[in-house]
Amino acid sequence: MDRRGFLKTLGLAGATLTLPRGGAAAQSDGDAEPCGVLVDTTRCAGCNSCTYACAEANGLPEPEDPDAVTRPTTEQWTAVRTFKTSKGEVHVKRQCMHCVHPACGSACLTAAMKKTAEGPVVWREEKCMGCRFCMVSCPFDGPKFEYSSANPRIRKCILCADRIRDGESPACVENCPEEALTFGTRRDLLRIAHKRIANAPDRYVDHIYGEREAGGTSWLYLAGVPFGELGFPTDVGEASYPSLTSSFLYSVPMVLTLAPALMLGVAKGSRDERDEGAAPETASGGAEEEVR
Repeated sequence: MDRRGFLKTLGLAGATLTLPRGGAAAQSDGDAEPCGVLVDTTRCAGCNSCTYACAEANGLPEPEDPDAVTRPTTEQWTAVRTFKTSKGEVHVKRQCMHCVHPACGSACLTAAMKKTAEGPVVWREEKCMGCRFCMVSCPFDGPKFEYSSANPRIRKCILCADRIRDGESPACVENCPEEALTFGTRRDLLRIAHKRIANAPDRYVDHIYGEREAGGTSWLYLAGVPFGELGFPTDVGEASYPSLTSSFLYSVPMVLTLAPALMLGVAKGSRDERDEGAAPETASGGAEEEVR
């Protein structure tokens, strides 16, 4: 096969394998209505009871100074940050958003990231290859990698998946003294959120964060100020990220696989062209030597 034929075949193979795989965005075990949590930031007192409850329930180190941690880390999966807004101080609990169609699950080459039928997006250590595509793909900066560990893991909120499976609510919800956190099915939580906005339009902005962002999330938020004032990304769009990124993310392993073959083919073609161009010169040179 000449170089042109080789490159043509290579291009066709790459184009075929970079097409979205059927059902790639569907990461859950079934079609059951997923559970989630509604966070009412107008009720949060910033007490960090959720932070301590999360650490205890998941075997994490007890936070020494939770107020100093403003975003989730490998050792603190939930973090409460205080924002100075146009309506005064507002406390906001943040953690993995547990997207309805998680980009991390779609990007994961080994299905280590998986959305369960109950709603939580969990990480399965035995399947992880350490590529960290989940981190790159997440629009909410959810998954965290243990860079300092000799045996690094991906760490993030798992929405107390075991507790939910046993019919319990997440530990953070159970231990919130202000009832700022409400656990239930996503459908019911949206109904509750819309009702609160309708009943108290002066208290809330008419926006439920997570209802449509990035295709929808299982953690939903109410607030009295625009979400941009609370540090939420406002440019994530409404389309689910798997529908936007799957073609690119699936092409990455193909590119890595074909790169050596591509370079070898180009190098071989270049050598063949040099050899063909050099042949007449060699013949001419040889004739001249014979004459001499």
